[in-house]
Amino acid sequence: MNPKELKYSRGHTWAKVEGNIATIGVTDHAQHQLGSVLFVELKQPGETVAQFEPCGSVESDKATADVMSPLSGKVTEINEEAVNAPEVLNKDAYGEGWLLKLELSNPGEVANLMSADQFEAFTANA
Repeated sequence: MNPKELKYSRGHTWAKVEGNIATIGVTDHAQHQLGSVLFVELKQPGETVAQFEPCGSVESDKATADVMSPLSGKVTEINEEAVNAPEVLNKDAYGEGWLLKLELSNPGEVANLMSADQFEAFTANA
C-alpha cells in the first residue's frame, strides 16, 4: 500500500512535500523490482536536480538504476543512513529509506505527479 500523503512519479520515486521542501525516495514497488539494495549514490547538498532527471543511483543484486527526481530543486540534505546501510531501502522505502531532501525551485511541478491511487493503477499495469 502506497501512503496517500505522498506524490509519485512514473520513474518510481515518491515525494513528500512540506512547504518548500520535498523529501524524495524510491517506491516500495521499485525496491521490490530491484531486489537487495547494495549501494546508493546521491547528488550532494548544494547540487541542483531537475524534474525527471537523475538525482542518484541505486545498485542491487539484480541491476543498477538511476533514481529520477520527481521534482526540481537544490539538494539540502541526504540520508547518510541510506548511503551507509542501503538495505534500509528494502526494509522501509517510505520511512527510514528516504534518500534526499530538496528545496523546491518550482513547486508547481507537483501537479505533474500521481496520487497514490493513480500510482497503484499505473503499477498494476506494469
